[in-house]
Amino acid sequence: MRSVTCSMSASLDGYIVGPDGRFDWTEPDEEVFAFWTDEIQRVGVHLLGRRLYETMLYWETADQDPSLDAPMREWAAIWKALPKVVFSTTLTAVRGSNARLASGSPAEEIERLRTEPGEGEIAVGGATLAAEVAAAGLIDEYRVMVYPVLVGGGTPLFPRHERRVDLELAGTRTFDSKVVHLHYRVRRRPVS
Repeated sequence: MRSVTCSMSASLDGYIVGPDGRFDWTEPDEEVFAFWTDEIQRVGVHLLGRRLYETMLYWETADQDPSLDAPMREWAAIWKALPKVVFSTTLTAVRGSNARLASGSPAEEIERLRTEPGEGEIAVGGATLAAEVAAAGLIDEYRVMVYPVLVGGGTPLFPRHERRVDLELAGTRTFDSKVVHLHYRVRRRPVS
């Protein structure tokens, strides 16, 4: 069965966006960017909330910029080829390569994707969408890139669900920039 993963960048105090709406502190250096490129290659389909989808539209045409370096061209090619499912209550259509508007709830889409033939992880991105999928207990792995900055508020990485989730550490990596990647797997309790 395909794993559902949630990968996000966060400040040390646990926010993915600061109180001013900015997240410029997450701009990756070359080493972190190469890591994210390796990570996205394991993804078979990406589920996105509207805001993340609109942010990522940049990559649909980025390869037309002659000043783009080779690693960014590689990322753009991978992103354009990747199937994407967009969840939105306000959009009536989506644009971009291999993107479609979700026809069901996140839980329904994930169930359908898990039963369809296909390889690669089911990645979930966007704070609101990830929170909904997490609340439903559907995330198998959390991958958090922790940046050495305190932003003091904003959009939290983990909104309160008032539900315990036990995790097991699957790996860590510290980058030269002192950014730390944390990889956890959800420990499922046996159903009795």
